[in-house]
Amino acid sequence: MYRQLIRLSLGCLALALPAGAPRAVAGGAGALSAVLADAMAQAATPQAIAEYRRKLKDYQEARAAFDAEADAYWGSVAEKRRGRNAKRRERLAITLDDYVLTQPPVYSGPKRPVNPEPEEEEERPPRQPKAIPLVPDLLKAAAEHFQFIPQRPASEVEFKRAYARYALAAGLTREQAVRVYSFETGGTGNHDMQSGYRGPGTRAISTAIGYNQLLTTNSVELMAEQGHEFVKELTAKAATLSGPARKAMERKIEVLKKMVAFTRTAPDDWSAHEKLANMEQGWAVHAMVLDIDVGPMLQTHKLLTSVIFARAKGYTRPLTAAELEMMNLTGDGTGLDMVTMPLSMREQVPTSNFFQRGGYERNPVAIRHNTVAKLLAVTDARMDSNISNAGAKELAAAF
Repeated sequence: MYRQLIRLSLGCLALALPAGAPRAVAGGAGALSAVLADAMAQAATPQAIAEYRRKLKDYQEARAAFDAEADAYWGSVAEKRRGRNAKRRERLAITLDDYVLTQPPVYSGPKRPVNPEPEEEEERPPRQPKAIPLVPDLLKAAAEHFQFIPQRPASEVEFKRAYARYALAAGLTREQAVRVYSFETGGTGNHDMQSGYRGPGTRAISTAIGYNQLLTTNSVELMAEQGHEFVKELTAKAATLSGPARKAMERKIEVLKKMVAFTRTAPDDWSAHEKLANMEQGWAVHAMVLDIDVGPMLQTHKLLTSVIFARAKGYTRPLTAAELEMMNLTGDGTGLDMVTMPLSMREQVPTSNFFQRGGYERNPVAIRHNTVAKLLAVTDARMDSNISNAGAKELAAAF
């Protein structure tokens, strides 16, 4: 059907060309581009060119006016954010005046007109998308760089039980863990589920894996910051084992120490950790999210770091799952800005206050649900919808 539509489209194009225009399209995209350029050139009368220039001028003026308005708006958002950060450092109360309370401007002017006499463009090779490592790539990297294969669970419920035990002991609640899982995976995900990838014929859209969808950089950062605690806990566990089980755990601890050392070869900041995460050794670290012992630790600390961050900033009330997800998605600092906002303010403060312009304009959810209250509500609604799915029920039972 898809090929038929292409053939029909090319056929209609050929019928639409002026008399005498070249009709061969067998040369591919280059030949088709030449056909279109020739056809448009023949249609470029002086009147058409004059009309195009008039419309282009109108468009450029409208767009320049919009950009000036948008620049002023987003400049105010950045200025208000700096002001809030300064007040927090001084432990001063945040009020409505510390936010931009209007929605971002939306361009409503004329569209850019089509040039009737297009200039010749240098033909460029198509841009190749960056390859995203899949689970087999991560496992291969672990074997090659650390001579280790993560210990996979015998069943999905085994991993869920290990995660539930560790999460509860670390201080997460069942509601937080299960509802975030429901949001991140749709309530059906496995411990090795990768974002966008559902088998042959599909393509991963990121390196995010597991119940809380950790990116490669998350795993590297958590290993750098919490790895010494992971080693300590597994060492204590090894002391309770004997025979082959103990020997296997000691080997795992040895590998874990090497991974921790690797992740600490860079400064403790996101951009530095991201560089390590893009290396094959970083892929190997990310493979540990699949391990029955280390995986639950990484999954738990992805959320627990947000809880600890909020407490350190003086926020002692338990985070709801939706609030925790906001910190999980937007980063602890930005998320806490929303979480600490009084309920009465959430309905008035636009979501744009928590984004850069480019990030906001690429985020249809934040645009559609354009206040803090609406964004938290739609997050809760998605959790409510997915929590009745089989995977979420199984995880809840594991607690």
